Amino acid sequence: MSRSDDEFHAFVAERLDRWRRSAYLLCGDWHLADDLVSQALVKLHRNWSKVRGADNVDAYAQKVLTRCWLTERGRRWRHREQTHSDPPHRESLPDDRVVDRLPLADLLRSLGPRQRAVLILRFYLDHSVEETAEILGVSPGTVKSQSARALGQLRIQTPR
Repeated sequence: MSRSDDEFHAFVAERLDRWRRSAYLLCGDWHLADDLVSQALVKLHRNWSKVRGADNVDAYAQKVLTRCWLTERGRRWRHREQTHSDPPHRESLPDDRVVDRLPLADLLRSLGPRQRAVLILRFYLDHSVEETAEILGVSPGTVKSQSARALGQLRIQTPR
């Protein structure tokens, strides 16, 4: 294995769980989240020399993952595919410490894809308005307005 491959594997190993969780929050399906992460990894590996030269490698990788999800949402065949059973129950994993994970996922699924992506990038992954705009390919004003609308929608749905 080359030094470049070693560098790529180390980069991925440190971030894989985070990418998987953020992909799940975007799409709401663990199987699709794994597929999205796999697609993003292929793209990142293919362009690793360019990726590692980026100013913010983590933001670049998140941009690739988010765009994989946005592309996947546009595929018609995916909308026809239905799963009919839940995966087998697994014992708690170390990152299953969040008790309200399912209600949060349900709330996020109630939002449109762009609003969901904005909230996840801004508040779960802690990207700035400008970084979020760059990742989604929109203006900072769009990020702010989508964020405000999404938070307003969540306030309406959340019992007090």
